Amino acid sequence: MKDILQEITRLRLERGWSEYDLAKNSGMSQSTISTWYRKKQTPTIQSLDKVCAGLGISLSQFFAEGTDAIVLTNEQKELLDNWSALNKTQRKIVIQLLENM
Repeated sequence: MKDILQEITRLRLERGWSEYDLAKNSGMSQSTISTWYRKKQTPTIQSLDKVCAGLGISLSQFFAEGTDAIVLTNEQKELLDNWSALNKTQRKIVIQLLENM
């Protein structure tokens, strides 16, 4: 079974995000996220869903292991990594740009 806090940390650090960045992108308070780590608490499914949305992934992607993971090309991975680093306003701009192409 996956260590949820460890996985959140891994995904956050992959994006070069602090706990504050994760909180900002997921619409949660930084104190909530910090409390999970201090008290070694597992987030509720609702909180984890917000974290995943902030990271730009689904819950199923979060829990995917080994052969369950979706195989992406390097170009797709780069695109998703860049997307995940955008804030909500930037994402809206990119979507509008793509819709107008």
